[in-house]
Amino acid sequence: MKVTSTAIQNGKIADIYGKRGPADPYGIPSLSPPLEFTGAPEGTVSYAVIVEDKDAFPVSGGFSWIHWLAANITRPALQEGESRKADFVQGLNSWISPQGGSKPQKACCYYGGMCPPDGEHVYEFHVYALDTMLDLKDGFGLGELARAMDGHILAQDTLKGTYGV
Repeated sequence: MKVTSTAIQNGKIADIYGKRGPADPYGIPSLSPPLEFTGAPEGTVSYAVIVEDKDAFPVSGGFSWIHWLAANITRPALQEGESRKADFVQGLNSWISPQGGSKPQKACCYYGGMCPPDGEHVYEFHVYALDTMLDLKDGFGLGELARAMDGHILAQDTLKGTYGV
């Protein structure tokens, strides 16, 4: 399986998908990038996406920053901005944390774009092909997603891109 995105050119994520792009009423960058998943194995029923910034660890209080959790995606592509009009379930991003300004839950169950405070960070778009639909509701956490996927991952791929201050 392979994950690609026109939002990443020469290893760089386009400005519009982070803090130099559109934001929601809470100031969270809100335009999700397009993603395409090709070569999924036979038996794939759904996809899950985790967008993570491990470089946030020193500035976030000791944890990776989760920008997006999505599951029960039933097609091999997501269009630009699809997070805000999704027909799949979405989990909490790290904007809900004190380091993210303790934004309300209703604002944190979508894609929350890149906003690195201290230089260039590497963002990882992890995509999983699953053999089932997951029993998750909007607002799930990373741990819930990991437990639900356990034993159901047919394939996975990670696409990386950088975004800076």
